[in-house]
Amino acid sequence: MNKVGRTGGKVYLVGAGPGDPGLLTVRGKECLEQADVVLYDYLANPALLSYAPDQAERVYVGRRGKGSYPEQETINRLLIERARARKVVVRLKGGDPFVFGRGGEEAEALATEGIDFEVVPGVTAAVAVPAYAGIPVTHRTLASTLTIVTGHEDPENLHGIGLATTGCRPRHVGVSDGHEEPRHDHNASSSRGTDNLDTCGYHSLGHQSFSANGCRDLS
Repeated sequence: MNKVGRTGGKVYLVGAGPGDPGLLTVRGKECLEQADVVLYDYLANPALLSYAPDQAERVYVGRRGKGSYPEQETINRLLIERARARKVVVRLKGGDPFVFGRGGEEAEALATEGIDFEVVPGVTAAVAVPAYAGIPVTHRTLASTLTIVTGHEDPENLHGIGLATTGCRPRHVGVSDGHEEPRHDHNASSSRGTDNLDTCGYHSLGHQSFSANGCRDLS
């Protein structure tokens, strides 16, 4: 495995995993150990910051519940500015950076500005939470498809998107202190034979919760 380069600025979009620090990948740990700057979310376990050098700049860019948070354009600008200053930048994101983590938007911004970057996949809660509960998201005889949906999508954005009518369908639901409900009920449109799993993260510190609909045969 190649080590993190030091010849120029580079951004690493690193998946922090579902909360348990032990589920961070080896590559993610390597990137943190050589980081000059770490931009991290609320959903990234703060214990992971201990892997970064003491002198590394740590910038919090997350939010809790309905609290305020930096606009995505502001985060993109920070990534670009630090990389242009020849810094090794780690963007630490809960779960996987490309699964409802806006990593795609950040990658687009970096590519547009000609910034070198690497995506370091992480363990997504959509798979990890059911696994901890003993529920396989695929099974040769019970679930041959896997569809991951968000519990906070604008309903208008769902028009024209066909959801699987069979198999397993994990739904990401961000839970605030007030147990905020998602704006769109995907269960309402589920079909018989589809297992709906809600994967909820409480403070992303290993406190995981799930609810299962139609999964009695798997649990």
